[in-house]
Amino acid sequence: MIVSASRRTDIPAFYAPWFYNRLKEGYVLVPNPFNPRTVSRVGLTPDTVDCIVFWTKNPAPMLDGLERLRDYRYYFQFTLNPYGRDMERNLPALEARLGTFRRLAERIGPERVIWRYDPVLLGGAYDIRFHTGAFAALAAGLKGYTEKCMIGFLDFYRHIRKVMDEAGAGAPSPEDTERLAAAFGDTAAKYGILLETCTSKVDLRRFGIRSGCCIDRELAERLTGYPLSARKDGGQRGVCNCAESIDIGMYGSCPHGCTYCYAVRGGAAAAAKRYGMHDIHSPMMLGYPRPEDTIRERTAESLRKIQGKLF
Repeated sequence: MIVSASRRTDIPAFYAPWFYNRLKEGYVLVPNPFNPRTVSRVGLTPDTVDCIVFWTKNPAPMLDGLERLRDYRYYFQFTLNPYGRDMERNLPALEARLGTFRRLAERIGPERVIWRYDPVLLGGAYDIRFHTGAFAALAAGLKGYTEKCMIGFLDFYRHIRKVMDEAGAGAPSPEDTERLAAAFGDTAAKYGILLETCTSKVDLRRFGIRSGCCIDRELAERLTGYPLSARKDGGQRGVCNCAESIDIGMYGSCPHGCTYCYAVRGGAAAAAKRYGMHDIHSPMMLGYPRPEDTIRERTAESLRKIQGKLF
């Protein structure tokens, strides 16, 4: 099993003590996003978890506890964008996050810290010149601290359209996407960073940018040292190349307050209110299971392929 921690929220930034408690207890309870009264019990023991993929914009709260992951294989998808507080309201300063990125890479190795420059949006001060300069500056600062960068472009989810319109920002046009890709590709090559897109939605191969995946079976196999039977994740969008995983997060629970966030409805105030339901001792990220909830054991087993021997 590959654990996604998490597309739905920033576990390293806000839920690290809870997560470490769940590893100690060996399981987590995860409500179904579409039917919260149906709850999955997911085992988190080292014999069933092949790899953990952390998604974060600020893993600093997690760094002191990394020793507690010694029995697990894992890597980080670390989003490092140069936006101001109009887009990323509650993040630490960029230089502080850059320092965190470097410390993390020094601790666990650059192959296990993937840089995400995502989402790319245009509007106001955030024009093509801004992005090409900011991307180059970050790439220079991350040289030697990461092997790969994933770029993604803004998707207009229905519930963020109004707030993005009010901010005067939007997704790049096809022409602007190509201009950005050409500049990003040249910069990444200069600093020895492999550049990929996180979906197959746009074909940027002529700029040296292939369509990659965030839940990366090949990387997980490198870390585990054995082949995995992971298939393409049928629960994601058709343009997503990710391997199958089980996500243990909950939507609407991230207090970062990013304007473009697809995982929070109702804005930063709603997320802050939900975050107030968090208890590090609960088996569930927000609140506790209720008597009327149906708790079902989620089938969770290693994806390790058993290699046959030839005699």
